[in-house]
Amino acid sequence: MNPLKAFIGTLTTTDKNVVKKASKSIYTLAINSLQGKPIDLADFKGKKLLFVNVASKCGFTPQYKELQELQDTYKDKLLVIGVPCNQFGKQEPGNSDEIQEFCEVNYGVSFLITEKVDVKGTHQHSLYQWLTKKAINGKQNSAVKWNFQKYLVDENGQLLDHFYSITKPMNSRITSYLK
Repeated sequence: MNPLKAFIGTLTTTDKNVVKKASKSIYTLAINSLQGKPIDLADFKGKKLLFVNVASKCGFTPQYKELQELQDTYKDKLLVIGVPCNQFGKQEPGNSDEIQEFCEVNYGVSFLITEKVDVKGTHQHSLYQWLTKKAINGKQNSAVKWNFQKYLVDENGQLLDHFYSITKPMNSRITSYLK
């Protein structure tokens, strides 16, 4: 008998469901750009992805500059993806045009920015369900605590790690994955 089939045969129904969920690929998730156009995450296979829930009126907002520096420094290996969210202190109240203009004018942001989403709670976007739930990502559970929390995904779509807001983008905890 095939060893994998034998192993699966020993699992409970709950375990089997977890195994199935853990194999869900980040590349199958749907999210739109800030302009409302679908983003195909599969287009980025072969690069690491750093997802960051961003906000324009937060004490961590100056991290936009370092996120752009990180993107520019490691552009061959990494894609930074900003994900606007208004769930923490209502610090991202702007509409798509306002968010785009703020990022470009104040921080010279040219990395990808998605539509505004919920990163926690009842209406948590499927991307953040994947990033925060071990049963789906196969790696670890986490909770988004505040704006500018970061999630790093490897070139094959596997979650590598997450970093709280206080970890600056150019911190060696992040850049060590990129060297």
